[in-house]
Amino acid sequence: MRSIRQFLLLGALAVLTLFSFIAALRGYQSSMQEAETLFDTQLLDLSQLVANLDVGRVNNDFRLGNNLAFQVWEQQSLLGASHQAPAIDMTPRVQGFDFANFDGYRWRTYARFDEDQNRWIMVAERTDLRFVLAENVVLETVLPILLGIPVTGLLIWLIVSKGLKPLIQLSADLQQKPAHDLTPLQPRETPRELVPVVNAVNGMIQRLGAALEREKRLSADAAHELRTPIAALKIQLHNLAQEVDAHSDSFQQLEQGVERMGHLVEQLMALYRTSPERFDEACVELDLHALAQEVVARWYPLFDAKQQTLELLGDRCLLRGDPFALETLLANLLSNASKYTPEQGRVQVSVLRNADARVEMVVQDNGPGIAAADANHIFERFYRSEHGSHSVPGCGLGLTIVQHVAELHHAEVSVGPSDFGSGAAFRVVFPLQDPR
Repeated sequence: MRSIRQFLLLGALAVLTLFSFIAALRGYQSSMQEAETLFDTQLLDLSQLVANLDVGRVNNDFRLGNNLAFQVWEQQSLLGASHQAPAIDMTPRVQGFDFANFDGYRWRTYARFDEDQNRWIMVAERTDLRFVLAENVVLETVLPILLGIPVTGLLIWLIVSKGLKPLIQLSADLQQKPAHDLTPLQPRETPRELVPVVNAVNGMIQRLGAALEREKRLSADAAHELRTPIAALKIQLHNLAQEVDAHSDSFQQLEQGVERMGHLVEQLMALYRTSPERFDEACVELDLHALAQEVVARWYPLFDAKQQTLELLGDRCLLRGDPFALETLLANLLSNASKYTPEQGRVQVSVLRNADARVEMVVQDNGPGIAAADANHIFERFYRSEHGSHSVPGCGLGLTIVQHVAELHHAEVSVGPSDFGSGAAFRVVFPLQDPR
């Protein structure tokens, strides 16, 4: 993933480094040329001093320093020289600057003819010491430029970070915004460049909120309005059963269709009531085992009618959650277990703390179980297994609501084989919560 900060920082540093390098290189070259000119000027001055020197008093031990040498010639006679000068001409007798090798070193030389004294004045300076001295002077000028790159890079980083702070703050505000919060963003001190972005995000939030509100209103109103005609249909079916054969296939199919429609309406209402917008307000501290006792007692007649064994295991387990949503979750699991467990079958509910000290609720039965091909799809909306019995009433929303409620509580829901040799086990594991 590309980072704007890294891109700006690396781009600015790359440009800065490139131009600093070019500037340093050009500065080095021009400074070395200026130093060469300066040293050559000094060599000219040295030749003037040597011309005024009383060479008759100069002996072979005369020293100007390790980096300087001179000769004074009259015709073919060497009138005077420094200790490093050779016995022969150290440079051709041509007026001007040149280079020469003697005494094991490379020298910069200058020769001039003094017409007044009829003498050749030759002076020389070691190029290695001259270069070192010039380079030291130049580096003292160039080095601050090179050392300034890291400091400038730090300043660029601070400036870029400061400039991107509103964008980072906007990103943090979006990340921290709860899923159910569809209020417009109110960023602090929004820069002009981010105003269109904030306006676009707020516009999208507004449109999303309106769409969700329409969807919720449609679902709630439709489910509420359908309850009355469905109740009327059930009454008419009851009355019709007195007049026709209630055991005929047509009547049974009609009755199952009405029951399925009623179940679908109730599931839609449950799905609406367990929306994220209502979840935070409804959360309280509760005992999941006590809540499971109430739900099991309420659903016991359904199991008793099929001569199924329904048992509850476990002990007191406290957690924070929405009582209605958790009741809906367990009711859907119990309804599902009762539908697919044969008569005189067994269904077990357990609420306990597992080895990780997390609250775990398990509903298992000894029915036909879940086919491997269905395990990854049973929590999808309106999914009905092709391997199950289509005579079992249902609308395909029960397990979707189970997963939805589990996600609201940040719990993990999974399905696997039961402990009864056959059947399925639905396991809901809630996150570890601080003891209260």
